[in-house]
Amino acid sequence: MKKNFTMAVIFCTLVICSLASAAAKVTDARWGVDKNNVLRLVVDLSDSANYEMKMSDFNKLNLIVDASAGSNVKKSYTVKSSLSNSMRVYEEGKKTIVELTLNKSITEKDYKGFILKKDPKSDRPYRIVMDVTADKKEVVVPTTTAKASAGSSVTATTSTAPTKPSVVVSNKPSGKRGTIIKTQPASTTATQTSVEASKTEVTKTEVPKAEAPKQETKKVDTPKVEATKATSKRSDKRSDIKVIAKTKNTSTTTTESKVSTSKTTSTTKKETGIPAIKATKKYTVSGGIKGKTIVIDPGHGGSDPGAIGASGLKEKDVTLPIAKLLKQELENMGAKVYMSRTTDVDVCKPGASDRDELQARVNAAEKNNCDAFISLHINASTNKSVGGFSTYYYPKTDYDLKLARSIQNKLAKNFSLNDLGVREAGFYVIKRSSMPAVLCEMLFISNAKEEKLLQNSWFRKKSARMIAEGIENYFK
Repeated sequence: MKKNFTMAVIFCTLVICSLASAAAKVTDARWGVDKNNVLRLVVDLSDSANYEMKMSDFNKLNLIVDASAGSNVKKSYTVKSSLSNSMRVYEEGKKTIVELTLNKSITEKDYKGFILKKDPKSDRPYRIVMDVTADKKEVVVPTTTAKASAGSSVTATTSTAPTKPSVVVSNKPSGKRGTIIKTQPASTTATQTSVEASKTEVTKTEVPKAEAPKQETKKVDTPKVEATKATSKRSDKRSDIKVIAKTKNTSTTTTESKVSTSKTTSTTKKETGIPAIKATKKYTVSGGIKGKTIVIDPGHGGSDPGAIGASGLKEKDVTLPIAKLLKQELENMGAKVYMSRTTDVDVCKPGASDRDELQARVNAAEKNNCDAFISLHINASTNKSVGGFSTYYYPKTDYDLKLARSIQNKLAKNFSLNDLGVREAGFYVIKRSSMPAVLCEMLFISNAKEEKLLQNSWFRKKSARMIAEGIENYFK
């Protein structure tokens, strides 16, 4: 009996150790400032984890992560920003808190957070990002070519401003990984002038200035960055562009010497594949749901199964029936509804590129001149205990966030499940569509309990009804 007791103790110890090792841990924390003076905090994780942001005092902004901190995580930082001079990292229970001491009062509108998922190909871990935009300044970039005055040997070339600010976040001096860059592809090459007509972007970093080379001509590979899905899910055919993921390098030459007599040119590679369709009329956002046109996009389908649960349940086989139920609910409310697919097929064609498949879904919304575009998906994570609802948006219009909040509120309040909230992400279908659009993640197929719910007809019907009511409230 004593032997059995000892074996049981050993077994329990092994189980506890296994569970502990599977839990997410914070492996690094860092900060950075972009050329538009946006202060960014980045937390690296060994696995996916939930987070929240809140003000603890009038000048303390906290990023709270549901994960313990690794022993190698630095505890205090000197921040060089107009918004803050210091940051510290500490644990409180099983949570890690990244606390930013602010130099001024801010509101909830002045900060936002999102998740970047793990990408093995580029050796990027799960990351939680918080941007503080209270002191954001727009940088005006010249869009015309100006020749130097007589006697000057300087030529200034055209430079096109990116649609989103470049953000460079440097690692702490240990430098385990390279810098994290979020930017748009460079469309032209810029040559600096001898006078301060243009200035190079200054990155706030803790690396000594002596490391920066001076007056040399370098060939810089500017990555075509892809925005990752802000969840713990594996890579699939839904991301628009994945931040620090697969990159297609376009070569850009930057001349750092003070004088240049050569005129530089560059070309931008055109997208190939099916053409993008654009709506021929403006969407409407008020006056009730009756008469509104809505397009529903059941995620995945055909050759793309999406995420797969332990029982073999496929994401594509859950999104389609819920989409059909949602269509019925919306039509009963008086809306006109279309679907990107009504059977288990690829929307574009089998073997189509990711871009073409996603563009085909966007085209379904554009050609029908819809007022709202709803993409349905099921989430997944390597952490089997993670679960809950989340709704994603991309702020391309003034109404994407409103639509996402309206749907998420209905789902969160009518199910006794985790509310993972409304989150911003650059998924292709919600970023490239011209009308307000959301991507709903209805639970985690990797969670055993939630996988069973996803198979339940009652859950599917109620989910469809709650999403429909959220859309209805949005149009009021």
